[in-house]
Amino acid sequence: MEFRVIEHTADVGVEVKADSLSELFEGTALAMTSLMVDTSRVGKSVTRNVELEADDLDELMFMWLNEILYIVNTEEIIFCEFSVDVNGNRLEGSMRGEPLDFSKHEIKDEIKAATYHELTVKREGELWEVRVIFDV
Repeated sequence: MEFRVIEHTADVGVEVKADSLSELFEGTALAMTSLMVDTSRVGKSVTRNVELEADDLDELMFMWLNEILYIVNTEEIIFCEFSVDVNGNRLEGSMRGEPLDFSKHEIKDEIKAATYHELTVKREGELWEVRVIFDV
């Protein structure tokens, strides 16, 4: 999995490429949280499970990323590890992290939401790719 940060006016985005659809969802979640904090400093004492279903892959990615942000904002937990199984337009996933601690987790970018603007999930040759812009 590889990702590249996209500068986008007042927002920020990422482009992620992965060998499988599940890796793409995992990698995009990690890319997003890496924009927020140094994920190498995040422990794995808390696990949250997620099940989502959408009409298409773009909507599923949108829902997945915003579900992570919802948990970050409401429970104040930051994540560093993601495990996802995508089957059709259904996702079952888990994420591991720890309670947000401002003395340990320096906030780099405060991401408010993933957006539909320029959001695309597609297969390009042997790789899966996504482009997503975040509202900061």
